[in-house]
Amino acid sequence: MSNQDETPDYRLRKELPEEVPAAAIPPAESASEGEPQLTGRQRLVQGLWPPRVTRAQLIVAVLLFGLGFGLAVQVASNSDSDSALRGARQEDLVRILDELDDRTQRLEDEKQGLEKQRDELENSSDQAEEARKQTVEKERQLGILAGTVAAQGPGITMTIDDTKGTVEADMLLNAVQELRAAGAEAIQVNGLRVVADTYLTDSGKGVSVDGNKINAPYRFKVIGKPQDLEPALNIPGGAVQTLEKEQATVTIERSGKIVVDALRAAKRPDYARSSSQ
Repeated sequence: MSNQDETPDYRLRKELPEEVPAAAIPPAESASEGEPQLTGRQRLVQGLWPPRVTRAQLIVAVLLFGLGFGLAVQVASNSDSDSALRGARQEDLVRILDELDDRTQRLEDEKQGLEKQRDELENSSDQAEEARKQTVEKERQLGILAGTVAAQGPGITMTIDDTKGTVEADMLLNAVQELRAAGAEAIQVNGLRVVADTYLTDSGKGVSVDGNKINAPYRFKVIGKPQDLEPALNIPGGAVQTLEKEQATVTIERSGKIVVDALRAAKRPDYARSSSQ
């Protein structure tokens, strides 16, 4: 048979290079006979444990712990502060709201009074004389607050009878602070004037006010709005309730005229000086 008679498939076959047998693939090395094969789960556990903690991860963990602890303390604090009001009676809550409204009204009245003084100074034909009048009035008001002048006005009288000798200085100080918060403008206890820098300490079976010992019964004379002062002392967990838990008897009387005539000598400051030029 001639070359022309060769079939196309045979010609194509001759033109291709000779087939090279594939090299035998070496078998995978078998694991040593002494080391057992690990499953996928076991390899995952080995990768995760023991954990490899970096310094940055440790710092982030400490910061997150501090943040969580602070939030927990804040939530606990808010819960404690709300527990007293949550257990209060409806009439006590109404009284507390009324007291807050009264405080807001007092602040608003004070603001209006200051604005009125400003307007009078701006519009007065004789501003020097008006300023002098306001200075005298301001001096009188500051004298009442400082205890250097006597005062009178509406208020209450509170008597604390302590037959068991269980009333301590901090209980009387708590009553003074609640009276001030309710708008008390002048306070006197057993003939001693109570002012901003007054301190109370325990002294035997009695209490000392600014170093002067007083004994029960403790009689407070307070000038202020009676409708604010008495409810402030009787709020749940307030001064009266605390004193009654110590078996003390508390009596409060409202009056249209209370005289606070105990005086304090004006004290010259040791270090503070006027900043006016």
